[in-house]
Amino acid sequence: MAKQLIVTRTDLKLGKGKLAAHVAHASLEGYKKVKSKNPQIIEEWESEGQKKVVVKIESERELLELFEKIKNKIPCALIKDAGLTQIPPGTITALAIGPWDEKEIDEFTRHLKLL
Repeated sequence: MAKQLIVTRTDLKLGKGKLAAHVAHASLEGYKKVKSKNPQIIEEWESEGQKKVVVKIESERELLELFEKIKNKIPCALIKDAGLTQIPPGTITALAIGPWDEKEIDEFTRHLKLL
């Protein structure tokens, strides 16, 4: 089974709307990345209901460490803010992982708690 995992930073204390927008940005970027390289996984994910899970991480450092561990194994995308409202431009807000095989994603992320 395939899923997409969105990892968000809690240290930024984003407003609900801003957080929702960045989760949406992450989901779309992850989708586009996988679709261009592994369209069969996208077909599987779509046929199974497009499972998405949003989890939290406490800092940019932790988010980047996770990204470095998985970037060569599972398609993923870092999301950066444009800096027009609550936070400075270029601030990394989220990480999209997949859609990809759920078990492979869980190998790296099972320790993270739901948002």
